Amino acid sequence: MPRLVAAGVSMFFLIICVVLAFMMLAFLFALRYACEGRALSRLRRGVLALDLVLAAAFLALDSPLHIGVAGLGGVVVFLFMAQLLAALLLLLAAGLRGAWRRMLRAPYDGSRRRVLARAALFPAIGAGASLYGVTAGRHGTVEHFYDIPMKGLAPGAELTIAQLSDIHLGAYFDTADLAALLEQVAARRPELLAITGDLFDDASQNEEAARILGEHAADFPLGIYFILGNHEYFRGVNRTISYLQRTPVHFLRNSSERLENGLHIAGTDYPMDRKNFEALKRAYAQETMAGIPPEAPTVLLAHHPEFIDDGVELGADLTLTGHTHGSQFGFFGLPLFPVFKYTRGFVHVGDSTGYVHVGNGSWFPFRLGCPPEIAYFHLQPGTEEKA
Repeated sequence: MPRLVAAGVSMFFLIICVVLAFMMLAFLFALRYACEGRALSRLRRGVLALDLVLAAAFLALDSPLHIGVAGLGGVVVFLFMAQLLAALLLLLAAGLRGAWRRMLRAPYDGSRRRVLARAALFPAIGAGASLYGVTAGRHGTVEHFYDIPMKGLAPGAELTIAQLSDIHLGAYFDTADLAALLEQVAARRPELLAITGDLFDDASQNEEAARILGEHAADFPLGIYFILGNHEYFRGVNRTISYLQRTPVHFLRNSSERLENGLHIAGTDYPMDRKNFEALKRAYAQETMAGIPPEAPTVLLAHHPEFIDDGVELGADLTLTGHTHGSQFGFFGLPLFPVFKYTRGFVHVGDSTGYVHVGNGSWFPFRLGCPPEIAYFHLQPGTEEKA
């Protein structure tokens, strides 16, 4: 297991390096549409020098998975994202202008200089959007309320489950923020709170976070249920489990519990072996659902969204997942980078429903068009029994 965790950390570190390199190169290239000649050369050298310092600061503040100085880390992210957004705007504008000229078959007439004179507007827009993304965009939590008909749930047995996910305790989300978030959820009076992994992401705060969860468990009549994500493994999973076991939090690891109203709450572990991910995922799901009668109403908690497919096959009525952060970038409610099979929102297959939570925190402190959320699922009896 330590080797698997180390491999996960290395891959995560590589992804960060690739993203930073892409941001730098995109902006350096796009600058050709903002200025030219000696001014372009000087600007590119200056930006490259600044970016190398920023990248070194970003990677050296603490570790590849956690920025230790929130203020400086936020500045670094703001500057990088401002460059990326400005680059995208400049490239889009240049592409549209080129397409328009070709469509009109207009010869080059030197008007490029007039466009360049106004090109400073694009970095300004990029900086404004970046400032929003590192401030209001990642702090403005929204609440979503859904009614979920559940076959097999007895009349009068309806209840509301709240879901949090991917809180990523650390420099950008501390234990005080966690306590405030739990109070906000409890104010809506859901009977049960499900947290679908990646909460414990800071070894220095994990014990206090477990204590806070335990203190707030009584705010929910049916308690708090927690499952592991991949970041719990990065931050000393066994120690975190020992912290949870001292609390009244219901910790599920390939296991399930039956509530008094007949509803089963099941929760899986996270498969850390990438090479055997599919096989482990299937085995974990089968172990988790073992012993639950086929006709019993069941909610499956899993961190990775591809467990939704296993939930469908194994008879879960509702599968709640996270992990993707909704891509952290969105456009009209849709993920801008849907790199996962399921990235955000609902998945409906037959009588089974899956949901991918967009997360409450982030290891990368930036959200644009994808605010953190609290999801509430009101489970109510369906119209017919499960087959």
